[in-house]
Amino acid sequence: MSTDAPVHIVDDDLAVRQSLAFLLATDGLAVQVHDSATAFLAAGTDRVGCIVTDVRMPDIDGVELLHRLRQRGRMPPVIVMTGHADVALAVEAMKAGAVDFIEKPFDDDVLLASIRSALARADRARTRDANGDAVRARLAALSERERQVLEGLVAGKANKVIGLDLGISPRTVEIYRANVMSKMQAGSLSELVRMALIAESLEGD
Repeated sequence: MSTDAPVHIVDDDLAVRQSLAFLLATDGLAVQVHDSATAFLAAGTDRVGCIVTDVRMPDIDGVELLHRLRQRGRMPPVIVMTGHADVALAVEAMKAGAVDFIEKPFDDDVLLASIRSALARADRARTRDANGDAVRARLAALSERERQVLEGLVAGKANKVIGLDLGISPRTVEIYRANVMSKMQAGSLSELVRMALIAESLEGD
């Protein structure tokens, strides 16, 4: 398995960093290691497939790292590693946004499966974001009247009703509707509505 965006290992234990880096590299994954959460945050990387971090570290622990990532905006998938005595802390990390936690000592296959799942999640998020950016760019190209017609269509209104609302003829609504379909690159009304709902959901993020 391979991915363009690296897996970032954040752990203050050198032996753990080295063993995990070897394990992931052997599995075909790009890896970057950091000896602390502070070092990872300072690196300012924007290429993150997922993060594997120890939950208990000096200075900034795994939970605080999650909070700081969330403050920066959309966060990548984070897997926390925990000792048996730190399960409560791991649960707190899950509530803060971690996608999984792995108890030490862990089976290599269990960790790799969790990482694969996290990378797939990251891929879906990137695709969604790219699609959302494209939809927003198309929406921005609509005129005010075209936006009004689109809002009517999304609300399930017929051309005649939209025309009455806007004070224009149904025929004029049809013309605007055709323009909206063309500018939004929608092949059907259902696809147009789906695009509008995507844009609406992203505005709420």
